Amino acid sequence: MKSIVLALSTLLFATLTASAQTPSWSPPPDNQRCPSRWGAADERGAANHVTPQSVLNALKLVKTGEMIELAHVLNNQMPFSGTRRFDLHVKVPNPVPGTNNRVTNEEVVTSEIGQVGTQFDGFGHQSHAGSHYNCFKTSEIVTRSGFTKLGVHNVGTLIARAVLIDVAGYKGVDMLGDNYEITLDDIEGSVKKQNITFERGDAIIIHTGWGKLWGKQNARYQKTNPGLGVPAAQWLIAKDPLLLGADNAPVEVSPNPDRSLNLPVHQLALVIHGVHLLENLKLDELVARNVSEFALVLQPMKMQGATGSTVAPVALR
Repeated sequence: MKSIVLALSTLLFATLTASAQTPSWSPPPDNQRCPSRWGAADERGAANHVTPQSVLNALKLVKTGEMIELAHVLNNQMPFSGTRRFDLHVKVPNPVPGTNNRVTNEEVVTSEIGQVGTQFDGFGHQSHAGSHYNCFKTSEIVTRSGFTKLGVHNVGTLIARAVLIDVAGYKGVDMLGDNYEITLDDIEGSVKKQNITFERGDAIIIHTGWGKLWGKQNARYQKTNPGLGVPAAQWLIAKDPLLLGADNAPVEVSPNPDRSLNLPVHQLALVIHGVHLLENLKLDELVARNVSEFALVLQPMKMQGATGSTVAPVALR
C-alpha cells in the first residue's frame, strides 16, 4: 500500500513539475527575432512608422481643434510601483540684487521620472535575459549615466492616428474586474461594436476603466489590474501599431493568469516587436465623449539614455 501511495505521489509531483516548467508563452530566441526588420542597427522600432505623410494623415482627423489631455497630474498622491517615488521640494528663494525686488522660485524633484505617472516605455526598459529590442545586450550598452543605445531621447515627437478600444464598454461595465484578462474575443467584439478599422502605425489604446481608481484607491490600483492577455496583445501587434496603451500601470493583465509568467506582454511588445507601451492614461473624457478615433500627440523627455519618460499626451479632434 505504501508503495502505491509513494508511486502516486511521485507521479503527481512529476506532473506538477512538468506543468510548471511549460509556460503558456515564451520569448523566441535571439536568432528568431533579430535583426529587426528595420535593420541590425535600428533603435527606433515601430517609431519608424512616423513619417511626414503619416503625420499629415493623422492631422486630417482634426476637425474642431479640440484638445483632450490624457495624462494624470504628477504628485506624491499617485499610485507607485514598488519603491518608485515622486518627491517635489520647493527651494526657498534667496534674495537677489535689484531695486525691483525680483524673487525666483524653483523646485527639486526626486523621482524615477522615466517610470512614474502617465509614462512611455522605451526599449531599454525591458529585456529577455539581458537581450533587448534588436538584440542589443544590456552588458554592452548600459553605463552609470544611461544606455548608449535605445535611449528614450531617440524617440522624438510622435504624431499618429489613434484608436480607442473600449473593452469595459463592450462588456457593459464601468470598470473591468481585478485581474481580468482581456481576451481576443473581447478585442474583436469591441472592435466590431465600435466599427474600428486599423492602419499601420496606429496608436492602439485600451480602456479598462481601471483609471477610476487613480489617486483614490492606490493600493488596489497597484496590487492587480485588468489588461491585455498574450493572445489579445499578439493579435493587436499583428496590426503593426506604433504603440499599445491603456488606463492601467502595465497595459497587460497583472498578475498574469499563468503564474509562471511575469508581464510577458512587456517582452512581446518592447523586446520582440519594438512596439512602445503607454501606461497610466487618463481616458475618462474620451470615453464620455464616445471618441474612438483621434490624432495623438506626445513627446518623451530628452533624457539621454533613459529607459522611459513621463509624458503628457494629448488627443486632438
